[in-house]
Amino acid sequence: MAPIFPSLPVCLGGALGWGALMAAGAFLSLALQGRAENFQLVRILAIYFAGGLAAWPLALPLARFLTRRRPFETRFAAHFALLSLGTIAVTAFFFALDYRLFYAQWHHAPGTRIWIYQFVFTIAGAVYQFLVMGLSLYLPVGLPVVAGASLWLSRSIR
Repeated sequence: MAPIFPSLPVCLGGALGWGALMAAGAFLSLALQGRAENFQLVRILAIYFAGGLAAWPLALPLARFLTRRRPFETRFAAHFALLSLGTIAVTAFFFALDYRLFYAQWHHAPGTRIWIYQFVFTIAGAVYQFLVMGLSLYLPVGLPVVAGASLWLSRSIR
């Protein structure tokens, strides 16, 4: 039976590779849309890289834990779903932090009631904006990449 936590090379190397693939996919999507000459390109790619980098070590152990002693199809579906949703969620989180950092200069002092409202609604607005506009940067590259990674991961554990 495969261990729940992947080996260090799979975890670290996979995280770096997954982050790089997510950033490359976002760049390719921007290039295909004719938006690669964006003045915020480095920041956008850094957010997508960080999202992939942080999502990999979170999704893998959870997928392995949920699919222990399960057939191949279940392992594939779990890896596909958790890598997809985990990457989207973590990237949206980093996008929201960056968004919040920008708007913090106009917010009230931390800890006040108004600041709490501003914080919550800024984060909610950022996540919504990411889901509407940022999610498309995972296509067309992200879908085959997550399918390939899920296939490889589900075959590598028994």
